[in-house]
Amino acid sequence: MADTAKMVDILNNAKQLVTEAVDRVKMPTPMRLRDLIRNIRAARTAAEERAVINKECAYIRNAIREEDTMWRCRNIAKLLYIHMLGYPAHFGQMECLKLCARNKFTDKRIGYLGAMLLLDERHDVNILLIHCIKTDLNSSTQFIQGLALCALGSIASVDMARDLAPEVEKLIKSSNAYIRKKAALCAFRIIKKVPELMEMFIPVTRSLLSEKNHGVLITGIVLITELAERSPDTLEHFKRVVPNLVRILKNLIMSGYSPEHDVSGISDPFLQIKVLKLLRILGRNDASTSETMNDILAQVATNTETSKNVGNAILYETVLSIMDIESESGLRVLAVNILGRFLLNNDKNIRYVALNTLLKTVAVDHSAVQRHRSTILDCLKDPDVTIKKRAMELCFALINSSNIELMSKDLIQFLKTAEPEFKEACSSNMMISAEQYAPTRRWHIDTVFQVLRESGNMVRDDVVFNTIQIISMSPDQQKYSAHLAWKALQEIKHCSEYQPLTQVGCWCIGEYGSYLLESCEELERSTGVSEGEVISWLRSLLEASTVNIVTKQYALLSLAKLSTRFTRGIQEIQNCIDLYGTNHDIDLQQRSVEMGKLFRSQAGLRSKLLEPMPPMEKTNLSSPTNPNGPSGTATSPAAGSLVNGSNYGAGGLQDLIGGAPLLDLDLGGGGGIGSVPVSTGAPNPSSLSSLEDIMGLSLGGGDGGLLGGISVPGGGAGQPATSFNLLDSLGDGGAPSLVGLPVSTPTSSSGGGLDSLLNGVDALSFATTSSQPPFTVYEKHGLRINFTFPSQTPGATSIVLLAQNLTQQPIFDFNFQAAVPKSMQLQLQAPSDNVIPASGSVTQQMTVNNPSQAQLRMKLKISFSSGGVPIADMAEVNSFPGI
Repeated sequence: MADTAKMVDILNNAKQLVTEAVDRVKMPTPMRLRDLIRNIRAARTAAEERAVINKECAYIRNAIREEDTMWRCRNIAKLLYIHMLGYPAHFGQMECLKLCARNKFTDKRIGYLGAMLLLDERHDVNILLIHCIKTDLNSSTQFIQGLALCALGSIASVDMARDLAPEVEKLIKSSNAYIRKKAALCAFRIIKKVPELMEMFIPVTRSLLSEKNHGVLITGIVLITELAERSPDTLEHFKRVVPNLVRILKNLIMSGYSPEHDVSGISDPFLQIKVLKLLRILGRNDASTSETMNDILAQVATNTETSKNVGNAILYETVLSIMDIESESGLRVLAVNILGRFLLNNDKNIRYVALNTLLKTVAVDHSAVQRHRSTILDCLKDPDVTIKKRAMELCFALINSSNIELMSKDLIQFLKTAEPEFKEACSSNMMISAEQYAPTRRWHIDTVFQVLRESGNMVRDDVVFNTIQIISMSPDQQKYSAHLAWKALQEIKHCSEYQPLTQVGCWCIGEYGSYLLESCEELERSTGVSEGEVISWLRSLLEASTVNIVTKQYALLSLAKLSTRFTRGIQEIQNCIDLYGTNHDIDLQQRSVEMGKLFRSQAGLRSKLLEPMPPMEKTNLSSPTNPNGPSGTATSPAAGSLVNGSNYGAGGLQDLIGGAPLLDLDLGGGGGIGSVPVSTGAPNPSSLSSLEDIMGLSLGGGDGGLLGGISVPGGGAGQPATSFNLLDSLGDGGAPSLVGLPVSTPTSSSGGGLDSLLNGVDALSFATTSSQPPFTVYEKHGLRINFTFPSQTPGATSIVLLAQNLTQQPIFDFNFQAAVPKSMQLQLQAPSDNVIPASGSVTQQMTVNNPSQAQLRMKLKISFSSGGVPIADMAEVNSFPGI
């Protein structure tokens, strides 16, 4: 029988030889791969290269079409080279599968290489490859098994991983180290694709740590690392192997010279780094496990040679492990000192890595990093941009109350020569650091002016605003600030190169210009300045063509403010302001016209509108009580108190008037002319006089508008003021009055217009008792709204709204709006709060004026946020009990 089988094999081989010989005769010999490479490289232009490749691709397609088995391997090899050049080669996918199915190793090698390059897990062709890989995994030839494992590890899809995982697990137990190594890496890929298969590999993985072959040992540690990172239970399981890992690492350190594993005098640095990484994962947040590895980490940190990059790589991994586990304080200091030595290295990459790691470490051991402060500051002088950036970030992380003065000097010195992209970040961070750790307010102001001086125009807007805010909140330093600003402005040659500093200076001069007339003893060589000199400087600033519009807005507002601070030069200020009434910039033109009116028909308003601004106290606008406020913005309590009454949600007054708060009377950007104090208590008839004339000036539009373009009806001076329908004034002909602004009936007849608008905001006492039972008008989404009627007259009805939270979580952004028929008028006060606590309530007062005593009807619009979900709803009340 054996002789018969042998004869059959001989006959089959002979037949194959005859077939191949016939194929050689039929088909011409194709170009070899080396010849194709030579022809492509000889091409002088891209067009010649495409011509060579197109011709060869046409030949390969023809060979595929004619089932040329003789030269299939050579054709696919050329096709893979063409693919690597970026040309399409997808038409060779099936040919790769045919090569994988052949018995010859050379054919399989090209076939699997082509499959790894031309296929990925998304291709359906992979299904055809599963059987071929499974067959080769069970082959008796280790190299064929290796090819199959490489292909599976490269292009394994979820289905392939599930089908072939048992075969891979079996190969990890193989007696062949070559196969175990490749099987472990393939298992790593399978676990990444299908994490639930990790339990299959846990038992066999632990045995890999006892391997003597370093290749198998590295792959085993890589596989254990992946398993530990994937599951907390697996992490706890592998903490038992920490002593084994410590022993492996110790043997590597203490072992003598081994030519097989030596790299620059260090025994297998690749294995050492893998072990250190696994130790870091196993020791994280575990004191007992960390204690086991403390000694070996100290040995590695002290015994590793640092003259070569190989040693530095191991030390870097050691530092990461020390800082990540629950290590001893002395070991952490040793790790930070290693990073400090890295900062002195000539290699830029090592310095960058050290800075990056110190930036992460400073939060863990701030005092240890502080010892290397001088070295870190030296890195600010490094010509490499990335090193300077990391050094600057680390410097700001190191600043505290004890070193703020010293660090600020170095950072300001850095600002002088820093690239523009650094100046923005550095100046903004300097403001934050100075605000947190400034020893005195005087030092704080000096520092921010230095920052503005050295940063030039590369300053963020927040720096300008914060500087103004600091000065505003320091009454005892305002005289010093005004003289310091004037001195700084006189020292710079071109204001166009220091526009943020110029803006702050203009604001200081406008607010505290009267102090400039006196000498400042606290500032060297600072004598009084004449009024004409200040006015002349501001006028020249306005006339400068290189100064931007924002700076000119500051200057124009500053001039207007000085008309109430100075005793002379008022006419010159007025003439200067009037010049810009025809300016091509619409904002400057509008400001000029509006402020010019304050010098003529509305001269009585000027002293009140342009009086010094109150301190800009900070408010936490990011809190739930004011979620719509911009984070980090400080507002004047006087200017911001009124608009709390409504959020002006979608569909309300904000949509109608362009989204601006109606009574935010800050006159202009960058600090404005001043804020009109808005009283929420008793009316103040003397606060402002009639606004009849100034209302005709279109005081809205742009940043400088006084009232956002709203035409407010009302009598002039001496005329009786009447309550008005706000939608009527906006031009709504027949719609019902939808009120989202708290307005009450004026009680003073001394003035209309702005007086009636401001003085009518007196807070009404919220009545909570009534002879009638509460009337429920809305109850949905965990919110109930009741109406009570504390007082009622034939022409007016007072209503107290009680909003109750029926849930166990707070309701945010509560906003209530109402509309009544055209014959009635509704005045709506602000709610007691726009946040309703859990099981709590808020109240809101409203008054309906009904002179015709018609039947009261009301449409309601309610919006709020509950559980992070915004809710907007509407309701209608067509009958009120007892009314």
